[in-house]
Amino acid sequence: MAAVARIALLTGGSTPERDVALAGAAQVAPALRSLGHRVTVIDTAEGPLDAERESEVLGPSIRREPPSPEHLRELARREDLPRLIAEPALAGADLVFLVLHGDQGEGGSLQALLGLAGLRYTGSDALGSGLAMDKEVGKRLLAQAGLPQAPWVRWPAEEPELEPLGLPCVVKPSRAGSSVGVSVVHSAAELPAAVAAALEVDHEVLVESFLPGREFSVGVVGERALAVGEIVPRHEIFDYECKYTPGMCREIFPAEIAPALAGRMQELALATHRTLKLRDFSRVDFKLAADGTPCVLEANTLPGMTRGSLLPQSAAAVGLGFVELCAELCALALAR
Repeated sequence: MAAVARIALLTGGSTPERDVALAGAAQVAPALRSLGHRVTVIDTAEGPLDAERESEVLGPSIRREPPSPEHLRELARREDLPRLIAEPALAGADLVFLVLHGDQGEGGSLQALLGLAGLRYTGSDALGSGLAMDKEVGKRLLAQAGLPQAPWVRWPAEEPELEPLGLPCVVKPSRAGSSVGVSVVHSAAELPAAVAAALEVDHEVLVESFLPGREFSVGVVGERALAVGEIVPRHEIFDYECKYTPGMCREIFPAEIAPALAGRMQELALATHRTLKLRDFSRVDFKLAADGTPCVLEANTLPGMTRGSLLPQSAAAVGLGFVELCAELCALALAR
């Protein structure tokens, strides 16, 4: 890849996944600089960071709980994305490298603003980002494409609609990531509290069958599926604490499974990536049904980007190191 003089690394945000984004930026920024690029880190809530402030804001670790709602509301009040787009460090960049998560970062609105400003950026465009972030819309598209997934309904739902889902079932916000607001419900009495917790994150809630089998993840870069990895959380689901607390999960790359099963999930990952009109890269998560069928859980358009995150692990297992992965993501965006 030809040297890029100026990269704006956009991170932070005011979503519950803010800490995840900052931890990723703390590792992506030095990787890009090692490739010879001039990198300006920009926090969507604070603007461009000088070297001293960058070292203070970018944290290599993620707390066991997401930031408090009060703190996120304060950050949201300081965010002004149209003004941010006009910042010289961003408006004059050759490339915007996105290390953001949650609806505001990967839901499509930011991508639309960047596109209108004529800025090149990493990852999916506004359409693909919106389709993948809205779990209900994504599930409908995957169903039309014939891709396997757990049965689900949108809340509120009548008892006849819920009965085929069985117990336990999973309650989740439609537009959120990192399992924020997700609950496993074991009895009808637990359902109202689970729905209330999901509604704190998003105004749309889904209820789906709990799949009892093993959990896997597959990275996609360009037009190729990377290694399949197995996720073994200590909790019943791969929740926020298991994702980001050391020792709360084992992640095995490549997964120790039959080649036929690995190949099937790689096929499904590519099919999901294409069905949702994603580009450059994504991460697709799976669980096995009781009969061993791999079912698509969701696609992530801006997956975690620390060296220990699932996409970099999936890449490393096929010989694509972290710095090389960052370089390829830049190359894919610049090729447009």
